[in-house]
Parts: sequence; structure tokens; C-alpha cells
Amino acid sequence: MQSSSEPSQHSPDEGQNPSLKRAMTTRHLVMLSLGGAIGTGLFMGSGEVISQAGPLGAVLAYIIGGLIAYMVMLCLGELAVHLPVSGSFGAFATNYIGPGTGYMVSWMYWLGWSATLGTEFTAAAILMQEWFPQTSIWLWTLIFAAGVLISNLSSTRTFAESEFWLSMVKVATVLIFIILGFACIFGFVPFQGYESAPMFHNLLDHGWLPNGLFPLFATLLIVNFAFNGTEMIGIAAGETENPEKNVPKAIHAAVWRLIIFFVGTIIVISSLLTYTDAGLNVGGHGGLSSSPFVSVFNLMGIPYAEDLIRFVIITALLSTANSGLYAASRMMWALSAQKQLPRAFGKLTKSGVPYVAVWVTMIGGLPGLLSEQFGADVIFKNLMGVAAFTMVIVWMSICWSQFNFRRQWLKSGHSVSDLKFRTPWFPLVPILGFVCCTATGLSMAADPEMLSGFIGCLLFMAACYAGYYWLYHNQD
Repeated sequence: MQSSSEPSQHSPDEGQNPSLKRAMTTRHLVMLSLGGAIGTGLFMGSGEVISQAGPLGAVLAYIIGGLIAYMVMLCLGELAVHLPVSGSFGAFATNYIGPGTGYMVSWMYWLGWSATLGTEFTAAAILMQEWFPQTSIWLWTLIFAAGVLISNLSSTRTFAESEFWLSMVKVATVLIFIILGFACIFGFVPFQGYESAPMFHNLLDHGWLPNGLFPLFATLLIVNFAFNGTEMIGIAAGETENPEKNVPKAIHAAVWRLIIFFVGTIIVISSLLTYTDAGLNVGGHGGLSSSPFVSVFNLMGIPYAEDLIRFVIITALLSTANSGLYAASRMMWALSAQKQLPRAFGKLTKSGVPYVAVWVTMIGGLPGLLSEQFGADVIFKNLMGVAAFTMVIVWMSICWSQFNFRRQWLKSGHSVSDLKFRTPWFPLVPILGFVCCTATGLSMAADPEMLSGFIGCLLFMAACYAGYYWLYHNQD
């Protein structure tokens, strides 16, 4: 088991390959986190949350989701600053919960982002097919997969820069959407269907939960999926310049920006569209492009709104896939470094990229090739459920690891003041974060369409534990 001091960032194939490079700055970390989070969950999932939970219920759901994410990231901050390594969650769980759980968490995180690759490539390919109806979904899936693969096989610095600018496109779009939306709400910009300023009537007229309390609970998994990606700061800590300073700054900056972006977006959509229409693409074509962003921009009278938002959503999807492939491949590299995978998975290029892990992780994008055979919506919904649930497990492990780490730290004679970054309000934050993540994960079982994915994830967890103990006993 690793010591609590900072471990080496060297390849398991020491001497033949260079180490991972500390090439990321705070701006890269923040944009990596935002890039992982702002994707299908916001552009496509937000309308479904509003239509199910109601306007104020959706606002409440995203606030709750943001606070859960913030609690988890505060726990992550203490751990990542103390132990800044790639594959961080697996190392934390190994050290502070148990090696079997660390192995399971590493593979669950890999599965989550591997499945996410499938959702992003599938959704992006369907959007491209709407522009070019004669083309096949699998063709676009291959094209997008190739582009993301090239980005990840370049140097860490090149990857970080590409992700920074891809993320900038969607962050700018969300900001413009919120600014123009509030201008419409207060009557500075005309909005179709309203002779005077819409104000907040649609938002407030239906009360807190027009469909009852259960839809709020049921939509938390979609909301959780929207916040997935914030934890990438921990994964990237091992390739970050001065992690003691940059990791805490990135955590605070990323999470609060996401809460403002998400809640601001929901307020705009809920104020300008009736909540029963929020999940529909007004004047659009339906399908995965049924984004409330398209509806609102169309009703503002912005020319080519649908094409514009389709381009932004495709950019957002590719950005999420780009950062997801990065995160999953680093987790696979960490498993190899811990001798829980063959040494080949730890091989690095001269620029410090785990190229074997990158290639193998790309397998997660292959379900997108099955879309035309089994139906894109079916593939998309199941992959999203798997991706969301696996992230919930990872978040639970972060809270649990921090709780145990702090107790061990104090028992060993250290004081809280010795920590370079401290999770506030201990033990309330890790306990509450763990309980909320557990409730979110159970909500997947309440959705009949996701029940098979829920059972599949539990079986995968059991297989991970069985695989670890088989590996451990064979090593003995």
C-alpha cells in the first residue's frame, strides 16, 4: 500500500518510459473541469428536468446537485493536495478504505467515462446526421473518435490547450444565453409570444413542485450527470504545476461557476418557456436535438439559431469526450502503476502520454456504432444512466476516503492545521455528501428505463471485487 507522502509519478515500466508531465495550470484545471461538466446534462437534460420537476423544482434540483458536488469537491481538495497523483480516487480508496475498494473505484471511474464516450459520440453523430441526412451515424462516430484520439495522443500541454478552447466555446454560449435570457425577461429584448416583458411568471406561477416530490428525487441522477466532470481536478492533480496552490483554487472556481451557469440557465428557460414545453424543441425536429436552448434562441428571433446551437452542442459533446478519454486513460495508467494491470498499460510516449491506455479506453466509443441497429435514444439513455451511476459510486468513495483520512491523520498525532487544504465542517461535509450521493444513486433504480443499467452496474462492481481478490490470491 502506498505511503501518505507524495508517491512517484513514474511509469511502471521505469527506465524505458518517461514520467507523466506536470504541465497544467489553474486555467487548464478549471476549464478541464468545466469542459467535463457542461455537456449533454445541461444542453439536453435540462429540459427534461424542468418538465418533470417543474420550474422551481428544477432550480431546487440544480442547487441541490451543485451543493452535493461542492461537498464532494471539498473532500477531494483535502485528499488531492495531500496526495497529488494521477488516478487519485483509486489511490485514495486504496489507502483509506481498502485495496479491493480502490480497485473497484478505479474500474468504475474508467467504465463511467468509457460509457460517456459512447453517449457523446452517439449524440454528436446524430446531430451531424440532421445536417447531412444521407450520411451514416457510424461514419460520424468514427470521425469524431479519431479527432478526440489524436488530441489525447499529443502531449499533455497540447491536450490541455485544446480542451481549454473547446470548453471556452460552450462557456461563452452559456453566458450569452443567460445574458440575453435575462434581457428578454426584463423586456430589453423582444421575445415571441409576449407583448410585454415575460418577467418570472412562468417560473413562479406553478408553485414549487407541480408534479409532486417524487419527480424531484427522480431527476437528481440527470442533475448529477450534469455535474460529472468536476472531479477531474483530482485526476489532473498529478500533472498540475504546484498542486498545493492550483488544485484548491480550481475546485472553488469550477464548482461555483457551474452552479451559477446551471441555475442561471434553468431560471432563463423556466421563465421564457412553459414548463410543459421545456422538454420539447419548439419549432425543431425532436430527437436528441430537442434542446431548450434551441427553443429559446428561436423565439428570440436569432437567425440560424438551430444550426448555431447544434454546432455548440457538438463542440460541447466533443469537449466532454476529449476530457473523458483523458480521465479514463489516466485511471488505467494508475492501475498499471499499482501492478493491478499488465505493465503494457503503463507505457508512455516521450511526451508522457499513456498511449496504450488511451487506445484501449476508446473501446467505450464503440456502442455509438450500434446506434442505427438498436436505436440511438435507447443506446444514449442506457449509456447516460451507466455513466451517471458510476460517477455516484466514485463520489461516495471520495467522501468516505476523506472521512477515514482525517481520522487517521488526527490519530497519528497530526493536527488539522498541518493540512495544506482542509475540508470545512468535518465530519458533516463528508457524511452529508456520502448520504446525498447514495440517495442519488438509488434514484436510478426508480426509473424503469434505467433499471437494467442499475443492475448491470451492481454486477460490474461485484465483478471488480471478485477480480481483485482473484488477482491478489494469484500474486500470493
